[in-house]
Amino acid sequence: MKKLFIWGPLALAAITITSCKNAPQQSQEINDSTTPLHLLKPDYKVPYGELTADEVKADLDRIFAYIESERPVGYVDKDGKEVDVDASKPLPEGVTLKRGAFRLGSYEWGITYQALLAAAEATGNADYQLYVKNCLSMLSAAYPLFKQRDADKAEIGDAQMEQVIHPRALDDCGTMCTAMMKYQVESLKLKVESSVSGQEPIDTAQQLSTFNFQLSTLIANYFHFVEHGQYRLPDGLFARHRPQHNTVWLDDMYMGIPTIAYAGIYFNDPRYFDEAATMYKNFVRRMWLPEKQIYRHGYVEGLAQQPTYHWARANGWALLTTVELLDMLPENHIDRPFILNQLREHVAGLCALQSSEGFWHQLLDRSDSYLETSATAIYCYAIAHAIRRGWLEGITYGGVAQLAWHAISTKITPEGKVAGTCVGTGMAFDPAFYYYRPVSAAAAHGYGPVIWAAAEMINLLGEWHPRTNDSGLHYYEQEQTNPAPLFYLTEDGKGEAVK
Repeated sequence: MKKLFIWGPLALAAITITSCKNAPQQSQEINDSTTPLHLLKPDYKVPYGELTADEVKADLDRIFAYIESERPVGYVDKDGKEVDVDASKPLPEGVTLKRGAFRLGSYEWGITYQALLAAAEATGNADYQLYVKNCLSMLSAAYPLFKQRDADKAEIGDAQMEQVIHPRALDDCGTMCTAMMKYQVESLKLKVESSVSGQEPIDTAQQLSTFNFQLSTLIANYFHFVEHGQYRLPDGLFARHRPQHNTVWLDDMYMGIPTIAYAGIYFNDPRYFDEAATMYKNFVRRMWLPEKQIYRHGYVEGLAQQPTYHWARANGWALLTTVELLDMLPENHIDRPFILNQLREHVAGLCALQSSEGFWHQLLDRSDSYLETSATAIYCYAIAHAIRRGWLEGITYGGVAQLAWHAISTKITPEGKVAGTCVGTGMAFDPAFYYYRPVSAAAAHGYGPVIWAAAEMINLLGEWHPRTNDSGLHYYEQEQTNPAPLFYLTEDGKGEAVK
């Protein structure tokens, strides 16, 4: 465990007094008269107190080094031997993409790509964006090869490319589509900036849809499924015939709505903003429990008695959808006030359920369920981001986000793996299913959220100034310059030290 950043003017564990050089030591009794008891060092289970951006960056870099080491490159034959592929010729029989520890076309990795783009912006480290470029370039180069194999032999022969070429659910395409659209937009911005500096000329009127043809082809394929392939209820809400007919999953708020909303930016078409906002309100109408200020995981259309289990990561998907929508919708959009209020209500409900260790429980309102990493990371990111955007008060919620980060940091292994993450989870209508879902550092669900949380904590620490005051953590807009433990604030920002 990392060291605790707890300040105190006295060594408070035991105070010894020596009357002379050779005299036996006598312990002074600790009581209210001899010792400032309010400064006794608590036995925190996670780090607590001051935090620096450099500390967060060190954790971020450790995770990145791990996922970079696991990034597969190239193709293998049926025996697992690496082979070269000629893009002008059909793929040889049995050749597939090389595999690493993670599927580079999964929804979990679509989140990771978006998080790495945010990390590149937060830190200025271009390696994070280069990782995204390399992975998406590999997938976009492989796409026509496997698509041609599918046309020639009616088979793709690679499970990962099957998911890319023939998505069957929002899980297969939503976050990947959003990540690719964001990458296209960011790449075009960089090229325009390069053109302005005279390094690389570019037609600034060039449309995004033709900027990178291969990647645009994947985006079009993904987005077609989101818009036209996914099953919907009569009012347009995403639904599944799993595990019951007409089941609404809270997960699908995030798997589809940000994709539709970002299409409004990517295609410069405001109707997608309206569609995303309408669907958001339809999810809230079915899934939100106002008395608890959190969401249910599943809803079956037509049931009078709905199953009500508050799975933490699904609530994370809902919260992430909310902040993404607020980022994507125009400032004057008619539904912004509703979405902003929903953000504030949801965060208030979640903060009431945060554990003493900074984590949230697998089932949010059941404190005997285990503490889970990926949901905690999503909440950390969303709350920190909302503070920076001015949607939440930093004084109220900065400490909540930082405590969550301190908790997350204890789950990052020396190798850069993210531990304590619930594995992929379907839906059930009994508590045991959620209580006993396994946790694993191999679960890809933890990496994107933790990277995103790290990036946003770095941003937050660049704008706000956490300090302990009378041992409690507080967020200040004005930097407190007194190096001694704070007690009272002063107008000059120096503060008055603990007496």
